[in-house]
Amino acid sequence: MKKQGKVVRWDSARAFGFIRSPQTPADIFFHIRDFRGLAAPYQGMPVTFEEIHVGGKRPRAVTVLDAMSLQDAPGKRPIERAAMPSTQARSRTTRSDQPSNRTVPSRPAGPALLLMLGWVVLLGRESLTGRLPVMLLPVALLLNLVTFFIYWVDKHAAQTGRWRTAESTLLVLGLLGGWPGAWWAQVLLRHKSSKASFLAVYWATVALHCIVLAGFVFSPQLQNLLTNR
Repeated sequence: MKKQGKVVRWDSARAFGFIRSPQTPADIFFHIRDFRGLAAPYQGMPVTFEEIHVGGKRPRAVTVLDAMSLQDAPGKRPIERAAMPSTQARSRTTRSDQPSNRTVPSRPAGPALLLMLGWVVLLGRESLTGRLPVMLLPVALLLNLVTFFIYWVDKHAAQTGRWRTAESTLLVLGLLGGWPGAWWAQVLLRHKSSKASFLAVYWATVALHCIVLAGFVFSPQLQNLLTNR
């Protein structure tokens, strides 16, 4: 059933917003891919929409139409995202219309998996020889599970319009040793897998973590310095 309301919040950077309607008690989430109009959404825009409920979550609006544009131009069909006024908005729309562009299927997994295997073997060997604490391996496993879970929470927040986890938090988790869990989250959850700036810093933290670990393992002076403390 068609409902009427107005946009009470619009986040152009993340391409989602909320609609308030007298026919629904809670504000209704909508994404740019569900919007059809002659102009970009803005706060206060009157709209018509269809309301759906998926998996017991908050209501969501689909087929969101700009009511004013339709009244001003009744003979025109709403332009489906091709009429977004900015290049940035069109770029966001293209990514949402083509999910395959949001992932990196061509990214070779072999080097990352080999790096993980070497990392695990190195931690295991150093733990067994006593140069690293024996509890380091289970702690590292727990850290990676926590990292994967936080990525999942952040992806769910992005889909439902809730507060996001800071990218710096995700990067620090990787730097501390949760980078394998972060990599699997990027691949399996398809989260943070297409943002080049984030991936560049992420791999820099992976390199820094591995360099520090290798320096500790292969530098007796550094081992003595740390163990004597």
